Amino acid sequence: MLKRMILAALATAFVAAFALPVQIAPAAAEGASCKQAAKAKYADDRKARRAYKKECKTAYKATQKA
Repeated sequence: MLKRMILAALATAFVAAFALPVQIAPAAAEGASCKQAAKAKYADDRKARRAYKKECKTAYKATQKA
């Protein structure tokens, strides 16, 4: 019984870890390009990925001018 409960808790934690979205901010993705960061954050949504990439590029250019 205890073994089943431990395995069920482990399986639940494993599924929950993959279900949570990954949040990547432009500053956190310094080594990655805006395209790679957008693909990591929005793997399934092409429109959101494009909008994020555009915002990321704008933020990057603003930091380069300053």
